[in-house]
Amino acid sequence: MKTWQRVAIGACAGVAAIAIVWFSVYKMNAGVVTVQTGRAVRQDLTSIVTASGEIRPKNYTNVLGQGMGMITSIAVQEGQDVKEGDVLLRLDNIQPGADVQAQKDTIDAATSAMKAAAANYESSLANLQQQQANLQKAKFDWQRSQELYKNQLIARQDYDASKATYDSSAAAVTAAQAQLAASNASRNQAKSNLEQDEAVLTHEQDILNKTVYRAPISGIVSYIAVRVGENVVPGIQNAQGSFLMTISDMSVVTAEVMVDETDISSVKDGQSAQVTIDALPGQTFKGHVTEVGELAILRTSGEAAMEETTADTQQARDFKVVVTLDNPPRSLRPGLSATAKIQTAHKNNIITIPIQALAERTQEELDETKDGQSGNVALAAANDNPANSKEIQGVFVVRNGKADFIPVQTGITGTTDIEVTSGIQPGDVIVTGSYSALRTLRPGTRVKIDNSAATATDTTSS
Repeated sequence: MKTWQRVAIGACAGVAAIAIVWFSVYKMNAGVVTVQTGRAVRQDLTSIVTASGEIRPKNYTNVLGQGMGMITSIAVQEGQDVKEGDVLLRLDNIQPGADVQAQKDTIDAATSAMKAAAANYESSLANLQQQQANLQKAKFDWQRSQELYKNQLIARQDYDASKATYDSSAAAVTAAQAQLAASNASRNQAKSNLEQDEAVLTHEQDILNKTVYRAPISGIVSYIAVRVGENVVPGIQNAQGSFLMTISDMSVVTAEVMVDETDISSVKDGQSAQVTIDALPGQTFKGHVTEVGELAILRTSGEAAMEETTADTQQARDFKVVVTLDNPPRSLRPGLSATAKIQTAHKNNIITIPIQALAERTQEELDETKDGQSGNVALAAANDNPANSKEIQGVFVVRNGKADFIPVQTGITGTTDIEVTSGIQPGDVIVTGSYSALRTLRPGTRVKIDNSAATATDTTSS
C-alpha cells in the first residue's frame, strides 16, 4: 500500500473518530437547558413599598382674591419668611377710602341728629312732668271750689273759673304726653339711622381693609401668581377669587406619595420610611407614615375613583400616603420630587430566595411531565377537571443535574428577595434564570449551570 493511501485512510479514520465523539457529546447534551442558579439562605428581610410624589408642607394656604381692584404694590418675594399678619400686597384704595370717609361724615351728622332727638325727648319729658304738676294743683283747687260753692262761700263765677283751669291742665297733660311720644319716636328713628350708618361704615371699612392682604399664617412665600398692575377679582358663588400667592408653613414637612393599589393594604400609620429628594442627591431623610388615604385616585386623571362617576373600571389606581419627615432641612421647598421607601414588615433569620426564582406551573403541566402524557391528552384532562388549570407557585431546585419543581409558600417581599415559609431548605440550589429558561423549563429537565453574567436581553426582560 502506498504512503498516500495510508495517510488518506488515517485521515478518514480521524475524521470518523471526531464525528463519533461530536455525536456522542451532542446526544449527551440534547435536551439540556443552561440556567443560572442561586441558593436559599437564611437572613434578615425587610419588606419595602416604594412610591413617588412630592414634598409638601403639612400646613399651607392659598391666598385668594377677596376685594376688587388693581394691585399697586407687592410687599414680599418668593422664598421670603413672613409672620401671621404681615402685609403681602396692596390694591388701589382711593375709592374705598373715599367711601369710608364719606360714611364717617354721615355718621357724624347722624350722631348730631341723635343728640338733638335725645335733647328734644328730655325737653318733652320735662314738659309732661310740669303739666302733670299743674294738673294736680288745678285738681286740688277745683275740689276746694266745689266745697266752697256748695256752702255758698264763693260766687258761681269763681267756681266756673276753677273748673276751667282744671280742664285746661288735663288737656295740657294729654298734649305733653303726645309730644313726648313723638319725641321718643324721633329719638328711636335717629338711633336706627345711626346704627344703619354704622353698619354701612363697617361694610365700607371691610372693603377698604380688603385692599391690604395680610399673611393668614406664618411661613414662607412659596409662590406668587400675580404682578403689580394686574386686577384682582373676588370669588362669587361657586367661583373662587383670583389666586394671588401661596404661604407654606415649612416647620412640618411631608412627602405626599402615591402608592399602588396592590401595595396599599400593607401600609399603616406609624411605619418608618426613608425619603430621598431628587434636588438633594445622596441624602436620605428619615420619616414616618402619618396618613393613609381611604379613596383611590385614578392614575391617568388624578381624580377620585368614584363608582358613579367613573365608567372605566380598568384604570390603574393609587392611594395617597403622607410621610412626615422627622428632621427636614431648611433648604426644602414645596413641590420637590421625592421618593419614599416605606418599611411595611421586617423578619429576622428567615429562609429567602431571589424573587426572580419564583415560577408558576399548572397541575396539567406537572401531570403531563409526570405521566408522559401528550399535550392533547393532558389538555383534555384539564378540561375535564378545572382544578388542573390552577396555577401552582414554586421554584426549580437543581438535584442530580435535573430541575425539580417544588411548590412553595411565600411571606414578605424585600427589594430583591422573598421569604419562603415552606417547601425548601437553606442551601438548596435554586434556578434563578434566565428569564426565557424559567418560562419554558419543565420539571425533570436536565440542566447545565452557567452563572456567568446574564445577557442584556434577559436582564431587560426580567
